[in-house]
Amino acid sequence: MSEVRVLAHKQRQTIGLIAAWGRYPLVIAEALKASGHRVCCAAVRRHAAPELRELCDHFQWVGAARIGQVVRCFRRHGVQTATMAGKIHKVEMYQPLAWLRYTPDWTTIKTFYPHFVSRTADQRDDTLLGAIVEAFAARGIQLAPATDFAEDLLVKPGLIAGAPLSPSRQADAEFGWKMAKEMGRLDVGQSVCVKDRSVIAVEAVEGTDLCIQRAGKLCPKGGFTVVKVAKPQQDMRFDVPTVGRKTLASMLAAGATTLVIEADKTILLDETDFRAFARQHQISVLAINSSTAAAAA
Repeated sequence: MSEVRVLAHKQRQTIGLIAAWGRYPLVIAEALKASGHRVCCAAVRRHAAPELRELCDHFQWVGAARIGQVVRCFRRHGVQTATMAGKIHKVEMYQPLAWLRYTPDWTTIKTFYPHFVSRTADQRDDTLLGAIVEAFAARGIQLAPATDFAEDLLVKPGLIAGAPLSPSRQADAEFGWKMAKEMGRLDVGQSVCVKDRSVIAVEAVEGTDLCIQRAGKLCPKGGFTVVKVAKPQQDMRFDVPTVGRKTLASMLAAGATTLVIEADKTILLDETDFRAFARQHQISVLAINSSTAAAAA
């Protein structure tokens, strides 16, 4: 059982879970079951963990571009509230023959017609995610933040693991915070890697782990800081910043020594294992928020 305090919801119901890549969907499924809900899982092919089948009451593989298929699955099992957990690897959308693997259904085509065909709306992540929310709502399904069902996954302010930051690393943390927030405002990515108040790498479509890997190649002497934050306009239903042991393993391999994350808006998975790994490898992990970052500046 994951180390989360599950919120007690008064009304037990069947909750829809749109599950993508990573540990996060498994943790949310466990939290939903522990709180007495039934779970109807629409598992995204090529992304979701097969183990979800054993955790959920209903399980169905769905295409990443098949909104109509997800809606039909949820309606079949009486779902009125659903949540999304996990990451969609957008880089796959740019691979050869991706259109064969991600052929949209009619509901998806109608949802995204203004964005990709008529071009009357933009293609920013926030805009596209808003269109998905409207598509589900129009069909009687409300999307809720996954953290509503496992609130203690959101990390609290303070030093999570490792030694307190030295003055130079504190300066990098403050600098990286500003850069990462600006990248989020521009809807580019969540993470930046910095050293000596200089940006080494910025996360874009590749994701945090590959961004860290790239920073390690560009800064082979190591000792850099990774800063991962929520967008200033973060919708907690989608793409909430998430860290876990895998993040630390990527940092260790690349030579990063400090991780700075945003308190109250970052999901920390498998906290006990995370802290132990950070201590073992002398990685400092600090959670701050806008007010503490501003006070330190």
